[in-house]
Amino acid sequence: MKLTINLLAILFFTVSFTSCSTDTIDEDVNVSNENVVIPEAKAIEIEILELINQYRISEGLNALGSIDVIKGQAYSHTGYMIEVNDVNHDYFHSRKAYLEANANAISVSENVAYGFTNAQSVVNAWLNSSGHKQNIEGDFTHFEISAEKDDNNKWYYTNIFIKK
Repeated sequence: MKLTINLLAILFFTVSFTSCSTDTIDEDVNVSNENVVIPEAKAIEIEILELINQYRISEGLNALGSIDVIKGQAYSHTGYMIEVNDVNHDYFHSRKAYLEANANAISVSENVAYGFTNAQSVVNAWLNSSGHKQNIEGDFTHFEISAEKDDNNKWYYTNIFIKK
């Protein structure tokens, strides 16, 4: 029984803590500005951005700026993950292409997560995962986050980083 629980926990963390910074091929690449929603920042989102910048500064890295166009892409992806009930990087290439076209990004990366109930816990989880930490410490200039709750009151997160 204990082995089964441990295996399920490992599976959960493997699925929940994936990061994406490589180019993947997606069929649908939409770089249009149509239907882009940019919601107001929530307190948890502001706190996550502040915690990441505090960490970067403590490591001697530059603080990252915020751009609405990144927020729109993060928000859209978080909504998609809630819709399909799966933490994923589906269509990352589309978000990357959109940000290259609309934010002059030369590099794009993202972290996703699920289930964390506060800003500190999700940032700590990302910092304890080598791939996510690499994105947080990456050579980027701007970032944004979307944190949304599903119908069961569980949080989903998409954190996108770009270099201009």
